[in-house]
Amino acid sequence: MSDPVIEIKDLWFSFNAIPVLKEVNLRVNRGDFVALLGPNGGGKTTLLKLMLGLLKPDRGSILVFGEPPGETSHRIGYTPQHVHFNQSFPISVLDAVLMGRLRPGRGWSRYTRKDKMAAQKALERVEMWESRNRRVGELSGGQAQRIFIARALVDEPEALFLDEPTASVDTKHQTDLFDILKELNETVTILVVSHDVGIVSTHVKSVACVNQQVFSHDDSEITQEMLEMAYQCCPVELVAHGLPHRVLQKHEED
Repeated sequence: MSDPVIEIKDLWFSFNAIPVLKEVNLRVNRGDFVALLGPNGGGKTTLLKLMLGLLKPDRGSILVFGEPPGETSHRIGYTPQHVHFNQSFPISVLDAVLMGRLRPGRGWSRYTRKDKMAAQKALERVEMWESRNRRVGELSGGQAQRIFIARALVDEPEALFLDEPTASVDTKHQTDLFDILKELNETVTILVVSHDVGIVSTHVKSVACVNQQVFSHDDSEITQEMLEMAYQCCPVELVAHGLPHRVLQKHEED
């Protein structure tokens, strides 16, 4: 069995006494590409933040690379759902990615040659090196997302967590972005929160349906039964986008 990047056992989390996640068990192995699917308010982003150590569970355990969340943050790249920046601020693509090399206590010291080489490698991995001198505010939504991913990659993390990386991005850029992520997965474990079922099903290796509880599948195949379990009272139609989808058995609760 592969080394686990994430191990979650019997996790519970509430916000203002309202249950958000309950009885969560999940294992993500090294080299996996996992999609977290489920309705808005189902707990996907909360689960991601618990893995990052940004939130603390009410009970249960989380280990990331065998240690408590937060203690291994240097091994994880993270792109949040909403990255806010002033589009009129004159910052170049290269400078935006280099910001990912800043360390606590380092301040605004000059970037080293090693920093610049790491930024170049990260931009090349997301196919944006030729745009390094452009202002970030000039980029399209899809291009900007690639820059944010490059910034998360600039420290060469072992795992990459992305929260809705294709939100507000057109279909072509969504597909292009997931193609890039699939290539990155050759060396980086990836966990992505997404609503785009069609694109996810053709790129990821496994799926976890999140709606307070988590139902994990060691396969990327998504069926109508899986969606009904994940979305429950929210009817969702499985659209294959012209691609064949094999059939998984219906969820069975433990």
